[in-house]
Amino acid sequence: MNLRILGIELRRSVAPWAGIVVLATALAFLYLVPGPWWRGTALWTAQWTSMALWTRYPLVFLWPLAVGLGALQGLRDHRSKMSELLISTPRPARHRAAALAGTTAFALVSSFALLVVLGAVRVLAGDATYTHLGWLPISLVGALALTAGAVLGMGIARTVPSALTPPALAVGAFLLTSLLRQTSDAATPTSAVPNRLSLLSPAVAEARETLLTLSAPVHLGQTIWLLGMAVTGFVLLAAATPRARLLALTPLLAGAAVALLQFPADPRATYVVDREAATLVCEGPVCVTTAQRARMEDLEAPGAEALRLLRETLGDRAPVGLRETTVPRALGDTPERSRAYVLVDFDDAAIGDAEGEELTRALVGQGIAPLCRPRSDTESGTLEEAVAQSIAAAWVLGELRPLEGTMHDPSEQAAVADPVWKQFMALPRAEQRQGITALHAAAVSCSGDPLGALTGGASR
Repeated sequence: MNLRILGIELRRSVAPWAGIVVLATALAFLYLVPGPWWRGTALWTAQWTSMALWTRYPLVFLWPLAVGLGALQGLRDHRSKMSELLISTPRPARHRAAALAGTTAFALVSSFALLVVLGAVRVLAGDATYTHLGWLPISLVGALALTAGAVLGMGIARTVPSALTPPALAVGAFLLTSLLRQTSDAATPTSAVPNRLSLLSPAVAEARETLLTLSAPVHLGQTIWLLGMAVTGFVLLAAATPRARLLALTPLLAGAAVALLQFPADPRATYVVDREAATLVCEGPVCVTTAQRARMEDLEAPGAEALRLLRETLGDRAPVGLRETTVPRALGDTPERSRAYVLVDFDDAAIGDAEGEELTRALVGQGIAPLCRPRSDTESGTLEEAVAQSIAAAWVLGELRPLEGTMHDPSEQAAVADPVWKQFMALPRAEQRQGITALHAAAVSCSGDPLGALTGGASR
């Protein structure tokens, strides 16, 4: 197909409108609908991998939309009542099919590429320092999915030329992507159906972990499956006999079979940790991942000060370094534990949003009383843990203040902290130190009552 034919097809077909609808829907979703793609370390414009995953995520409804729009395009000859006339012309049917499919594919790929380019510009304008090409296959498979879905819709509509075909295909495709949808509640995304089947969906799970990416077998399997789908759609679009239409199903079925054999059965082999992104970069005792290297400058001085204060407070029991956590976890799971390090989760707003002295205070609290319940933008942790951290930091720094960045109101924290703080400070200094040591032991082991440990109270 040359540029002249492409220009004619763009003027006389719905292909440009299909691209506009897909792009506008994706932008409206990412910019106007509040969601996890707006916040945390994995927001859609923070890192290259999260940008690619978040632009693939809306395919749960964009792909059915592409299938339906492709079917609408496939009905063009039927609506114009030109099918018999075109059959009688000497031009091969595959040429007409190529012009129709190529135009729609060009429009959809261009719209998806614009979406990715917009995300890339935002990433470049941000603080991302980890630049790599590992995100590119994620986006390329997304563009292929839109193309394959549209071409399949065209072929089916040419085979079943009814006004009901486009909406029926769109609804059916949406039900399929919803059934195969993966969720991010576990340490690695899972679905209600077997993992291999879920990977037949072009959509991906929510990008909740910055360090997770799709594995190479997933890219390969989805590419094979989508190419088979595109070939089937194209053959259906050009087929003129029932036998040819029946044989057209072969690439689709063969692609699905090969892809299912290629896909990993275990979700942990589907979403894997990007080893390069998770590599720790250290400045003295303070270490962050390569993906979050931009945060090192703001973390280094407060982190070093917090470690000094912890050594003075806990002695031999004090952490010797500060390290960003790299272990994926399920929602609600106990965070990674360590006696040797203060583990930092930048999704914890008490740490991720703090600066200077406030960051030192938060790190001291985390070093003495590490969390047993996760605290992030979707999980609040417990009020008792927030109070225990604020009291521990106050004993070291000399001023009781509510811990900022949690979902617990300062007045709520104060109501619990004030009586415990008064009782604790009424003890002799030696007993206060023993209470801090007991608080640290209870928090590190996730056993007992940290606040009760401060004053020698009984464990829960």
